[in-house]
Amino acid sequence: MLTELRISRFALIDSLALELSPGFQVFTGETGAGKSLLVDALLLLLGGRASGEHIRHGAREAVLEAVFTVDHPAILSRLQAWDLLPGDMRELFLRRVISGEGRSRMYVNGTLVPLHQMVELGGYLVDIHGQHDQQSLLSPKVQLRALDEFGGLVKLRDEYVSSHRRWRALVRDMEDLTRRVGERVEREALLRFQDAELTGARLTPGEDEALIQEHRALQNSGRLMALASQACDLLYRDQGAILARLSEVKKLVQEVGTLDEATRQWSEWADSGIAQLEELAFAIRRYTDSVNLDHPAQAGVVCEAGRPSADDGDPGLSRLAWIDERLALLQGLKKKYRESLEELIARRARVQSELEAVATQGDDLERLQHNVSQAYDDARALAQKLSWSRRAVARELEQCIAAELPHLKLEHATFGVELTDVPHPDGLGQHGLDQVRFVLCANAGERAQPLARVASGGELSRLMLAMKTVLAGTDQVPVLVFDEVDTGIGGNVAAAVGQRLRALGRAHQVLCITHLPQIAAQAGHHYLVEKVRENMRTVITVRPLRGEDREQEIARMLGGATITQTVKKAAGEMLNPT
Repeated sequence: MLTELRISRFALIDSLALELSPGFQVFTGETGAGKSLLVDALLLLLGGRASGEHIRHGAREAVLEAVFTVDHPAILSRLQAWDLLPGDMRELFLRRVISGEGRSRMYVNGTLVPLHQMVELGGYLVDIHGQHDQQSLLSPKVQLRALDEFGGLVKLRDEYVSSHRRWRALVRDMEDLTRRVGERVEREALLRFQDAELTGARLTPGEDEALIQEHRALQNSGRLMALASQACDLLYRDQGAILARLSEVKKLVQEVGTLDEATRQWSEWADSGIAQLEELAFAIRRYTDSVNLDHPAQAGVVCEAGRPSADDGDPGLSRLAWIDERLALLQGLKKKYRESLEELIARRARVQSELEAVATQGDDLERLQHNVSQAYDDARALAQKLSWSRRAVARELEQCIAAELPHLKLEHATFGVELTDVPHPDGLGQHGLDQVRFVLCANAGERAQPLARVASGGELSRLMLAMKTVLAGTDQVPVLVFDEVDTGIGGNVAAAVGQRLRALGRAHQVLCITHLPQIAAQAGHHYLVEKVRENMRTVITVRPLRGEDREQEIARMLGGATITQTVKKAAGEMLNPT
């Protein structure tokens, strides 16, 4: 329950501290006194949208604080899971500071918490019903939720929702895979073409650069042969060749060395020169032997570095012509795919890997179809179980609401719960097989119709109260706030509503803002909200009423500005019925 509420520098409230009690309590006051500001402050404290306009004029920030005592196991478990309620602690301190820029900080037991966590926490602690919230009873979703809460079916419904989501996710996966499998034939044909093209090309790393070098050499083979042969002739073939003349030089310097020891090294130099020239001559002979004069390429010949030659081309094709064709093929592939030779080799590996994956998609689709079927059966079974339970619970809810209606001066009304199949192609809706509709016959002899067609504002208010009374045993929210939900009622009906609010206060802490004396007189605690002037400024104050003060307020609500002895007597009788 909410034990304390402290509000500082909020709108017209300068400083306010309220100590609240269990049970049913009311807040009354003149129209425009600021009663709804209390509800606004509580809404903001529990995560409502804040702005700088909420801050009292002249102040830098507004501060909202509340103290709750918590004893419900489910709420305690949630708080302890969030590490917000240590040990055996049962008190919860909430605080929100709103700055002039609209920014705010929220604390739970001194720990800074994010907005979404405060909003979720607020849903566990307080249920606020405004002047128009009874209209939510017209929503089929709200009606279905109320039925499930009454029957204790929330856990089963959540299981179904999870199962339904899993089934729908698998269906989406299957539809996606089916689409991809449909595209597989075209994709597979493209992949197989690329694989054949790239595999048939027998690509090897660096092949293009090596062929370009060989091509350049073959283009100049005649000139190379002539130059090399001329060098060989000069070295040892021609008359007066260099090696022959150098041998004569060697003989001469050897003889000089025998006559003059200082020149003996000359012979060694001559030997060295002859050896180097002989090595050069040998290299030139090997080169002239290896130079390809563009003779026809031989099938099966393997060129340098293991690269294939023209073994699958025309055997009579010259080596130079074959290289031209090979380079044209490589260049065409590189241009077509806009990739280098190394990237083409990597592409071939990827293509082959994708071909393997495409081949397994059919098996994946069969497995996924099986999983979809199994998930649908699971969801269908839960939906059927939930539907049977709802139909049984619907009759119980009708009986419980029927028992409440006479207490709310609706003794001739009949309430019904209609369940119909969800209009969905596969029969499974987001929340099961059923859609629910609350119907009401407000007058004897008339046909029951949906609430939206027959229920007045006063009847909706009483139906909502009846629903809350019936759900009191299963509703875990400890604090219920009613902000002027007594619209459209008065007299004996208002007195009856007050009695049910008091009864509801046995299971919950009920805070009610009302203009009706018949309701205010039923409360266990009564607070008066007033506007007063302090230091030339308007402020809102709240004070508890007891005894004569409370009787005076009830009399004001009955008679207005002029309070006669008769009105005062009536107020006393309302507060102290015999």
